Amino acid sequence: MVRWCGNRNNGSWCLVAVVSLIFSQPAARATDLNADPIKYATAPAHNVIEQLRSRLESGQVQAPRDPKMGYLPSLLKALHIPESSQVLVYSKTSLQRHRISPATPRALYFNDDVYLGYCQQGNVIEVSAVDPQLGTVFYTVDQKSPEKVTFTRQTETCLLCHGSSSNQGFPGHLVRSVYVDAQGLPILGFGSHRTDHTSPLKERWGGWYVTGTAGKQIHLGNLIADESKAEPEEIDNSRGLNVTNLSDRINTSAYLSGQSDIVALMVLEHQAEMHNLLGRAALQTRCALHEQAALNKELGKSLNEPWDSVKSRINSAAEYVVKYMLMSGEAQLSGNIEGTTSFARDFAQRGPTDRKGRSLREFDLQRRLFRYPCSYLIYSAAFDGLPCPVKDRILRRLWEVLTGMDESKEFTHLSPSDRKAIFEILLDTKQDLPPYWRSPK
Repeated sequence: MVRWCGNRNNGSWCLVAVVSLIFSQPAARATDLNADPIKYATAPAHNVIEQLRSRLESGQVQAPRDPKMGYLPSLLKALHIPESSQVLVYSKTSLQRHRISPATPRALYFNDDVYLGYCQQGNVIEVSAVDPQLGTVFYTVDQKSPEKVTFTRQTETCLLCHGSSSNQGFPGHLVRSVYVDAQGLPILGFGSHRTDHTSPLKERWGGWYVTGTAGKQIHLGNLIADESKAEPEEIDNSRGLNVTNLSDRINTSAYLSGQSDIVALMVLEHQAEMHNLLGRAALQTRCALHEQAALNKELGKSLNEPWDSVKSRINSAAEYVVKYMLMSGEAQLSGNIEGTTSFARDFAQRGPTDRKGRSLREFDLQRRLFRYPCSYLIYSAAFDGLPCPVKDRILRRLWEVLTGMDESKEFTHLSPSDRKAIFEILLDTKQDLPPYWRSPK
C-alpha cells in the first residue's frame, strides 16, 4: 500500500528526501532509536547541515533568498552540491504531492553527504543529511521565510517512513521505481521496484524523468502508464527511451536545469543504499556494544569483556557493507550509457587520484557503473565515522578480498586486475589504512 507520512487533511507532513517512496506499514522496531545509546530525537547531530548552520549564524556564509526558487540556489552553492546532479521525479509519493505531477516534477540534488528536494512553489526544501552518529538526519527549510534560511530538524514524524521496516527500523532512504498515471499517482496494482546498483535497468526509473541514451537497453523512465490498457509486462515505453530533451513534457525554465541525467540517477541509486548500509552498520554496532557493556555490568565483569554474539552481529553488519561497497551483484550493462549534462565529468573530477591518475570515481558505463568497482563513499564522513570495531572489520574484509585471499562467489565479478587496481588506488588515496595493508602479502 501507499503510506503517506502525515495527515492529508491538516497538511502535516514528513520529509521525503532523495526518492520516490512507496512504503508498507512500518513494523514494530526491534531497536528503540530514542533510547540509549542512539537517542535519535535528542542527541546532537554532527553533519554538513549543522556545520552550515554554524557558518550562517557566524556570518561566514550568506544564503540569500532567490525570488523565484527561494533558498535552493544559495543552499546548493553553500553545500557544494552541483546543479548537474539534478534529477526529476514526478510520482506523487512525497508529502508535497499536491505540487508534484508529470508537468511539475520534484527536483532532487545531491553530493556525497547531503540530499535536497525542491518542488515548484513548495513551502519547504526537504533536506536529508548523512550523519556518522545518527545515520540519517532530516531537516526542512522554510521557503517562505523572508529574513534568513532556517533549518528545522525533523525526527519522529519522518521516521514513520524513513525508519520503517523498509529500512529495518533505522533512518535511511529508499529509491523506488513505480508505474504512474497521467496525474502522477502510483498504479498500485502494477507493483513497484526498490532500486540500487543491483537492479536491472528494465526495472528502474518508473516515475522519474530520464535524459540520456542507453542504446537498446529498456527502462521505465519518462513513462506515463494506463492500467486500463495493458499489464506491466506489456507496456511499450519506446517513447521514453533515449530522451535528451524534456521541453515537450515540462516547462524546463522552472528548474535550474532542464535535464534529469541518467548517470546522476545511477549514482544516486548506488549512493542512497550505500549510505543506508553504512548508517545501519554504525547504529547496529553502537547498540551491540551498549548491550554488551550492560550485560557485563550486570554480571560484574569488565564493561569491555567481548561476547561472541556481539562480535557476530558486528561482523554481519560489516559483511553487508563490504559486498555492496565492492559492487557485488551489480546489474550488468549491455550497451553504452551517456548522460546529457556535465554530471559525469563533474563527479569524476572530484577524485582523489592515485599516483597513476586513477580514481574510484571513474565511470565505465558500458559494462558496469564504475571502472574500478569499489564505492567512492569509502572516503566519506559516513565511513570514517564508523565505530572502530565495524570499521576495522570492513577494512580487514576489503583487504582479504582485494589481495585474493577471499575468492568466494560474491566477489567473482572482480577480476585479478580489478582487485589489484582497487588495492593500489586505496593505498595511495585512503588515509589511516591499517599497517597490514602496507605489509608484504
